[in-house]
Parts: sequence; structure tokens; C-alpha cells
Amino acid sequence: MGKLPERGEFVIRNAYVMTMDAATGDLPDADVHVRSGAIVAVGRNIPASGGQVIEGRGMIVLPGFIETHWHMWNTLLRSMSGDKREHGYFPTAAALGKIYLPEDMYQGTRLSAVEALNGGITFVHDWCHNIRGPEFADANLRALKDAGIRGRFSYGAPQAHPAGETIDLADFERKQANWRSYSNEGLLSLGLAWRGAFNDPKSMVPNDAARREFAAARKLGLPISIHVSNARARAGQIAALAKENLLGRDVQCIHAIWVTPEEIRALASAGTPVSFSPYTELRIGFGFPQTGEFLAAGVTVGLSVDTTALSGNADMFAIMKAIQNIENGRSENEFKLPARRVLELATIEGARSMGVDDRVGSLKAGKRADLIMVNTREVNLGVFSEPAHMLVEAAQPSNVDTVMVDGRILKRRGRLTAVDVEQVVSEASLALSGVRKRAGWW
Repeated sequence: MGKLPERGEFVIRNAYVMTMDAATGDLPDADVHVRSGAIVAVGRNIPASGGQVIEGRGMIVLPGFIETHWHMWNTLLRSMSGDKREHGYFPTAAALGKIYLPEDMYQGTRLSAVEALNGGITFVHDWCHNIRGPEFADANLRALKDAGIRGRFSYGAPQAHPAGETIDLADFERKQANWRSYSNEGLLSLGLAWRGAFNDPKSMVPNDAARREFAAARKLGLPISIHVSNARARAGQIAALAKENLLGRDVQCIHAIWVTPEEIRALASAGTPVSFSPYTELRIGFGFPQTGEFLAAGVTVGLSVDTTALSGNADMFAIMKAIQNIENGRSENEFKLPARRVLELATIEGARSMGVDDRVGSLKAGKRADLIMVNTREVNLGVFSEPAHMLVEAAQPSNVDTVMVDGRILKRRGRLTAVDVEQVVSEASLALSGVRKRAGWW
């Protein structure tokens, strides 16, 4: 990987600016001034001299997308969830995950991060559930740092780890103690990818190992994230967590498909955010996210890729389109989930769900300069009509002209600036070949 671009001074002129800030709204023919990684000003005819001028005519400028749950290491396994039970997602991830080397973790995560940036995702939640030793976590973190992306790294157990054994708590605590060396100047934060380990499907009480992991994260003041109620057989898990006082603003619940109105109210009362990944939830057969019910209850909702082994790609435009269409289809109501609200889930609400809305998620003076420019002159966008609808219903990653993370331009005029895409893809392909050969998986 090459050196990341410097944080410079830029002024985007004459763009359609969607600030995603409730007080400011949209600003046609407006400017965004960025200096040293921060947004200096957003508005019309901003007085600024000395900075590089970026012409924004024909562009929609908006905050970078916030991704809230992604097993980035297994992007090496893209579209490898097959058509037979033995080749389904979970058997595939378990069998091949055990064969991974640290370099494979790096290659999978780097490929994920590069794809994210290419499609306008500037924040990722790397839910790393294949840490087979400290060097595996180090490799993932190095990939995130090299790409220059913002995100949270959630430390998890390796594939096929015994439910009664904790993660490497000593390394988890060391990572936190030495986080300054991993954070890439504050772009990355640390969390716990918590299994929960509900051994008894009837009582669904977390076992001792799960309790120790939860307590360790709470003691360190780190956020916790858990997959819950993703299948009918796992219904009731949120109620069990609530009963055990294991919910809170620092606990993110992923999927939460099979839930009751009472459980939704419990999440809202605790301030617990949720993450929906509609493409993987549909592809694997979990069911349909109840987006409308969660939003009506006041639960903070974010959107996620989950795993490209199931979703195929990391396209936040498609994810937004899916979440809207599922909700409108469920409710038999064309107007149930408006495009503007969906766009909020991918930006400011996603940032709120990850606890980073004070820094990113909207374009506002004082926030960090994580933003994207979408070219509306491409053939699939073609005419400028309703910008929120255009982004949710028509746009795709190829329309992303420019991507900025913390004031660094990482994509410009449709091309990534800090990576050699051909090299990234080639090295990832070689890594997958090695994994498949060692596993005898053909």
C-alpha cells in the first residue's frame, strides 16, 4: 500500500449539498470548505482563498456512508455461500476460517476496505470473528490503517471457538492499553464482538465465558456488539438480555429479526441501537427486518453489509434501496419509509448508532471531513429530479466521483488515489487460492 494523501485545504464549489443536518437541510449551488481534516464551513459563496477548488457542478455532496456491521476478513470468500447445506455460509466460513493465516486476514480486510471506499462508505464496523491469535487482529488493523478508512474494530472469537472459552482477554486488554499505536490518529476505535453464548436455547442465559467477556469490555469502557434473534429458533434472545441487564447504549444488537413489540420497547428504553443487513438477511433466509416498528419505537437503526460471502458486494446504495422496498412491501404502503429517512439511516443515524455522530454523519462546521461526491450526469442518474430518491433508488458505486476521509481525498474523478486496485485484487485472489488449497476446498 502506498502512503495516504496529505490532509490539505479544499473548497467544493457549486454543488448540491445534502448536509443531513436537520437544522441546515439541503443547499443547492453551495460550497463545502475543508482544512486539515475538518469541515470549516458549509454554505453558499463561502469566502475561502488558498485552498484547492473542486468543481461541484452536477454533483451531490453528502456525508460518507456509515456501515455498521461487517465480517471484513471473509470478503476473500465473496459469493462462496453455495446451494447445498454443506456449502452454506456458516459451514464455509467455519471450515475456511480455520485455515486462514494472518496475511489472509489482511488481504480480506484490505479488499473490503478498498471496496467500501470505492462505493462511498467512509466508516466501517469490522466485526472480526476469526482472531486466532494476536497477530490475526494486528493484520486486520493494519489493513484498515493502510486503507485510510474510519471505523470500529470489534474483537471477536475465532471460528469454531468453544462456547465455554473466552476470547483472548489478555490480548483484548493489551490492544486497548496500546490503542494509540493502532488507531491511525483516531480514525479507528475498539469494541467487543460478543458471541453471547446462549448455551441453553430454552433459558438463553449467557454462560460464564460470555459474562466474563461482557464484563471485561464494560470495565474498559468499550462498546459491545452481538448477533441476536436472527432466526425463529433464536426468538426471545433480546428479552433474555434485558432480563440479565445486558442492554444499554453501549450494546449494539445485530439482525433482531424475530422480536416482539415488548423487546423492541426494551431496546428503545435501554437506548440500544440495532443494525440491519437486508441483503444477507434475505439471502440466508433469516426473514424481513421490521424497520418501521423499530423506528416508530425510537430505536436508532444503522445499515450494514454483514458479509459479501452472502451479499456478493458492499453496495450501500443497494442496501438503502432494499431496506426501503422491504418496509414498503411489508406494509403495503408506497410511502411508509421515505427515501430521505433511508438516507438518514445510512449517514447520521448510522453514525449515531455507532456513537460517532459528534464527528461524522453530517456536514457541519467542526465535524471531520468525511464526505462523498456523486456524479448525477451518469447515464443511470441522467436527469436531476429528487436527490434523496436518486441516491436511494438509482445511484450505484460507479457514480461516486470523489471520496474524502478525514480530509484526505481517497477517490477522485472515479478512481481510487491511494491504492493500486489491480494489485489489491491480485493479492487477494492469491490469498484465496492458498486458503482453498490448504483446505482442499474446490
